[in-house]
Amino acid sequence: MWLHTRCDLTFDFAVPTPLILMLRPRSQAHQWVARETYELSPGVHAFEFTDTYGNRCQRLTAPPGAFAIATTADVRVADTAGAAPGAPFVDIETLPDDVLIHLLPSRFCESDRFGRMAAEIAAGCALGYDQVAAITAWIRAGVRYEPGTSDVPITAIDVNQRRAGVCRDLSHLGIALCRGLSIPARLGVGYLHGLVPMDMHAWFEAYVGGRWHVFDATQAGPVAGYVAVGYGRDAADVAIFNQFGPPANTTTQEVAVSRID
Repeated sequence: MWLHTRCDLTFDFAVPTPLILMLRPRSQAHQWVARETYELSPGVHAFEFTDTYGNRCQRLTAPPGAFAIATTADVRVADTAGAAPGAPFVDIETLPDDVLIHLLPSRFCESDRFGRMAAEIAAGCALGYDQVAAITAWIRAGVRYEPGTSDVPITAIDVNQRRAGVCRDLSHLGIALCRGLSIPARLGVGYLHGLVPMDMHAWFEAYVGGRWHVFDATQAGPVAGYVAVGYGRDAADVAIFNQFGPPANTTTQEVAVSRID
């Protein structure tokens, strides 16, 4: 399917403020970006670089006062959810080098604390995809999805104690549980067609059967229509914007995803 994505951000800065943005999706195996627009108002000089995880990032300094960022993209993604029950666990010694980092504990995903719990949740499942599916189903049933309730990331331990959170928080718990079973897992951030309420979205992906697969405990089951903007170990790696200096006032954030085929 072809999707049109839009993200409009407006800020009010008191002083010149350095920003690092992550707002450009990249073409990859399951996602083709055919057209993009990226507008800054007022216009400032910007630089782009690729981070450790292959994400497109933009550096700039916003002037004092009102500052707006408007992005759109036309992206082709898979028509189906791509579930793969039975996809096998990949032995650690055969994992690609760039996947290994996604086995380790990270700031918001303390996977070294979740091994026993993950084993209990996935007991009796075939190693690999079926274990991750069991983890996702357990989170969906036992952790409340409460969109819009928090702008501050919390750790997997906190999510497990609260049993509630936003999409990012549920994903952190899923990642920690997967890594507790030595299954590589990463956070994805971007857009989801049909998301209610519409906003930027986070999910997690697990590396089984020789490739990354999407899992999302906020949805009733596997769905299609994801457009990835960034990947990382957890939310510390994939903020759509980081600003440095005095706190900024984000005056608006508007997100839209529509089907165009």
